[in-house]
Amino acid sequence: MSMENAWLIYRSLTRDPSVKEKKISRKTVGRILGYARPYKALITFFLVTLVVASLFSVAQPLLFRRIIDQGITPGNASLVTWTAIFIAMLAIADAALGVISRYFSTRIGEGLIFDLRNEVYNHVQAQSIAFFTRAQTGALISRLNNDVIGAQRAFTSTLGGVLGNLITLVIVLITMLVLSWQITLASLVLVPLFLLPARYMGRRLQAMTREQMTVNAAMSNQMTERFNVAGALLVKLFGRPKEESQVFSDRAKVVRDTGIRIAMANRWFFTALTLVAALATALTYGLGGNLVITGAISLGTLLALVGLLAQLYGPLTAISNVRVDVMTALVSFDRVFEVLDLQPLIVESEYGRELPDGPLSVSFNHVDFTYPKASEVSLASLESIARPESAGGVEPVLRNVSFDVDPGTLTALVGPSGAGKTTITALLARLYDPTNGSIRIGNADVKDISFHSLRGALGVVTQDSHLFHDTIGANLLYARPDATAKQVERACVDAQIWSMITALPDGLDTVVGDRGYRLSGGEKQRIALARLLLKSPRVVILDEATAHLDSESERAVHQALDNALSGRTSVVIAHRLSTIREADQILVVVDGEIVQQGTHTELLAQGGMYSDLYETQFTR
Repeated sequence: MSMENAWLIYRSLTRDPSVKEKKISRKTVGRILGYARPYKALITFFLVTLVVASLFSVAQPLLFRRIIDQGITPGNASLVTWTAIFIAMLAIADAALGVISRYFSTRIGEGLIFDLRNEVYNHVQAQSIAFFTRAQTGALISRLNNDVIGAQRAFTSTLGGVLGNLITLVIVLITMLVLSWQITLASLVLVPLFLLPARYMGRRLQAMTREQMTVNAAMSNQMTERFNVAGALLVKLFGRPKEESQVFSDRAKVVRDTGIRIAMANRWFFTALTLVAALATALTYGLGGNLVITGAISLGTLLALVGLLAQLYGPLTAISNVRVDVMTALVSFDRVFEVLDLQPLIVESEYGRELPDGPLSVSFNHVDFTYPKASEVSLASLESIARPESAGGVEPVLRNVSFDVDPGTLTALVGPSGAGKTTITALLARLYDPTNGSIRIGNADVKDISFHSLRGALGVVTQDSHLFHDTIGANLLYARPDATAKQVERACVDAQIWSMITALPDGLDTVVGDRGYRLSGGEKQRIALARLLLKSPRVVILDEATAHLDSESERAVHQALDNALSGRTSVVIAHRLSTIREADQILVVVDGEIVQQGTHTELLAQGGMYSDLYETQFTR
């Protein structure tokens, strides 16, 4: 038995048999065939190569039979020479066919991976922010990698394996029966002797492999969480390196011990395969040798049967487990379709409007909002912990919120944490849609505005602005890829960050590190403001952009904010009331409702929540 056949049997028997319990609808099968349609010509050629390869595999033993029976035995040197030359040419053709078959298989598989990955990636990007607040990043990446590759195997290894094995099995069995039905039946008797222990060993390997994958995942998660800047900082600050090392060591030990057990089980598995193959060969020689002596078959026929026997057990065993092979591939497709069938919560209007030129107004009209349930925005299989009690919001977050922001004016949102201020800005950016009421920008409902126009008009800076693990220049140009060097410099100057950048050895080519951790909080915020200024939006949203800065950084950021907000319609969330005393209007938000509205002076005169907040910050 060849090593290739041995691995074929191993892969088939060690797959998880529980997939047979899965239900795959006809609709799923139809969708799968839809993905195959662009590759139907390649698939046809691929299947033709499988048929020809199966014929080649049978031809070689038959040609060896001819050399012995019609060449060597009667002493026909010419026939031996020409047949040997033909066998050599057949071997060359078989090798070339293998290369061609691999080319078709790779073109189909890689093309399918490309199509599926792009579709899944684009679909995930279209999901609302609510989806990303629930889905586990690792699970999403797994869908893009493991499940997409598993689906790809449906058209390469599974399709090729099932059909190739079936064709080979039929041709080999027919040929062996024609040559000697006695030896063929005797060979088949050994199949249960091999199959039952192999299935038992396969189930043990499945269990050990699942255990190893689980512990490996836990070990990888520990490394992922501890090796990023925030995790490493937390470990160092709390002084827990020894405990961390012990936990990691315990997990690595389980991985090591499981790996040893799997290695030994594999060795026993392949030893059993080799033993069965040797027993089958011995049986064939023993029975066939006696048949040769009695004249029932020729010596060449016996040797041809031995050669064919080596090609019998691999396909026969794989075919016996074909349902598991097929269902494994189909389940991967089903998991990919599960993501593709999750409809985005926020959908662009088919007839998206473009915002008019010039300054823009903002208007909230009787807006209510409740956060969506988990079933509306995510999949339980993409969440590391999915609990019924955390399925979604029940209580409204915003109630009857109404206000207007005139073009070019500044509106500030103040109030206690959890009051709904950030939710208001998220609705304005259309990260969510209101449950009731409407939101208008430039006299157009945000639901009717095209995504391109809406995103182009808005600029957002949060209290913890994210920077990609790239250079400062790349992070700035993300807002406006076509910006010139002068425009980048001007934005950095206005954001009070240019002198810091030029002082760095690599300037704009300085890599900011994971999430920008190589920079201070004030530097990150000013780069985020420079990115906003480079974009030059007409509506600015600032979500507590100075909440966690020291006094010096706050002064620098405030200078940058004056430049960022000048002449723009602005909605600003602020905990520090000193930053918004000059606002054109201030909205006091409590428990999802606007309880006060006016200028700084007017609200102080009114008393109430704003006056209490002001006194807390400046008189105590």
